[in-house]
Amino acid sequence: MKPVYNVLKNDLLYVIKPQKYSKAELIALLNKHPEIKFVSLAGVDLTGNTTDEKIPIELFYNNIDEFLNGSIQTDGSSVVLPGIATLNNGKVDLVADINANWFVDYNFENIDPETDKPIGSLRIPAFLVHNNVMVDSRSILKRAIENFQKSLKEILRQYPHLLEEYGIRSEDIDSIIMTSATELEFWVKTPNDEADQEALSATQVLQESYWKRTKGVVRTSMEQALLLMERYKFNPEMGHKEVGGIQARLDNSGNLTHIMEQLEIDWKYDESMQAADNDRFVRTIIKEVFRLNGLEVTFQAKPIDGVAGSGKHTHIGVAAKLNNGKRINLFAPKNMEADYTSAIGYGALMGLLKNYEVINPFISANIDSLNRLKPGFEAPVCIVSSLGHTVHTPSRNRTVLVGLVRDMENPLSTRFEVRSPNPLTNVYLALAALYQSMLDGIRAAAESKKTAKELEADLSKNPGDESIYLEKDRAYRSEEDVFEHFTPEERNKYFGKHPATVYENVCSFDKYPERVEVLKAGEVVSDKIIRSFATAAILRWETEIQNRLIPEYMDFVRICTKLHSAQDEVDDRNWARVNSIRLYLMKDNENSKSLFNHIREVASQEKYAELSELQIELCNKVNELKEAYNIYRRNIID
Repeated sequence: MKPVYNVLKNDLLYVIKPQKYSKAELIALLNKHPEIKFVSLAGVDLTGNTTDEKIPIELFYNNIDEFLNGSIQTDGSSVVLPGIATLNNGKVDLVADINANWFVDYNFENIDPETDKPIGSLRIPAFLVHNNVMVDSRSILKRAIENFQKSLKEILRQYPHLLEEYGIRSEDIDSIIMTSATELEFWVKTPNDEADQEALSATQVLQESYWKRTKGVVRTSMEQALLLMERYKFNPEMGHKEVGGIQARLDNSGNLTHIMEQLEIDWKYDESMQAADNDRFVRTIIKEVFRLNGLEVTFQAKPIDGVAGSGKHTHIGVAAKLNNGKRINLFAPKNMEADYTSAIGYGALMGLLKNYEVINPFISANIDSLNRLKPGFEAPVCIVSSLGHTVHTPSRNRTVLVGLVRDMENPLSTRFEVRSPNPLTNVYLALAALYQSMLDGIRAAAESKKTAKELEADLSKNPGDESIYLEKDRAYRSEEDVFEHFTPEERNKYFGKHPATVYENVCSFDKYPERVEVLKAGEVVSDKIIRSFATAAILRWETEIQNRLIPEYMDFVRICTKLHSAQDEVDDRNWARVNSIRLYLMKDNENSKSLFNHIREVASQEKYAELSELQIELCNKVNELKEAYNIYRRNIID
């Protein structure tokens, strides 16, 4: 086991708040830590990839004005900005963000011989600039935050009734504070061990793992990760086992092997941009700490079929900071005994729900994310919210898309929890889309001049009832288990049909142009950026189908081999069913192509609508093969 170096010591520099330092003070601080050898500007493109340019620290010192006040050029081919950074116009500049925390990323396997400390790289959050326009994920969130703050203050000025319950006026507000927090779930396992799907499914149904005590190397890794997060001032709140996992085994040396567990780590909220930066860096900490201890971490949304996937529930809060320094949670009602949330809160929730079809592409942007979002496994596939059965009974409905989180004793904790994001969701774009949509709903609620009670009734309407803002034929609130209480047909009718493929998801941009205008309000995003994001998502989807999905399924088809030799009526029948599916999937004949080759042909012709239908058929056929082969295999004795 390789321990994390110096995790309990304070002689390393972990985080810098650059806005607190002058240029000279910043250089002096870094000079005290000669183990920091590199600087890396971390811009985030539209698919969530982060740049990592290793620049020697001396070059940073020599050009510090350019780093802090100017920009560093990079090749546009190194970031995903299709239709923006093109071959004949690929220059992209990296601009440091001096208003965000800078983290030092240490290589605990590379010890500096002069200081006997791990080599560090100063990770500076940055914006990507093309033709003098910021075009990256961080800048989109920055614009969304600024637009929300400016627009909400104007709404409160125009509609003072929204603030009457708090006993304040718009002039009393100094600033709008937007906060967020994420709950990160992930799977950890011993490298090269394969998942026993049946054992994992059984332990999940029996709830044998949830919140159980961690052991051995998993416990060590969890504790080290939490301690290291403290050094970075992330304020970790808890780490625990999640619902998935099976019992590990002991080897002859007393070490645990065959580890396969699902974990969750939570930390304190922060202002939204910083929260998104924190989320990205915490993933690095977790992956590196567990790897140093010989364990493999995956942040995939659905790494194992048939077993609970991993989510990243995202919490959103909005507060007003008053001129006297006091904070008021604008989602909390003045009387917590009378209302679930404020008029502003109801408006925000309605905006999120009404516009979710154009938010979802940013949250679920690849095949893996949509594999998690299927009925069952507590997957939030329905565009519906929960407030709680009464104001005294907090929402505990795990089947909805959005839940209201509230504490009768602490109004400042009132917030919305969005349950659809997964560990690899691009939080910058997801938050930006959520804020734009919530702002649209707040404006509609303000213009209606309805009270919180009246807005609650509007949100709780039945399908077919008129609304000031929401769609007539839809429902938007349920305190029931939506998978048990409604039929599939009713769910699709009342809450909308969830996209089955990335193509279906991205097509929402064309299907709901009026909702795209909500995203574009305040020039937060442009048509060009949305097209670039959609192009990147489709290209990745097509590539994943051809180069990951099909090869993976081909391997599975080859594994499904004939196991019996003696003639047996049941075994022969079961094998015939298995083999017919195998041949349909993989074997060409004189009259037709296999499904695999048909998909390849359609993909090469860029017939994306047909490719989407074929992907659905492919997944259904592979699941059919898995079921058929399991039935066949279970009947084999020899």
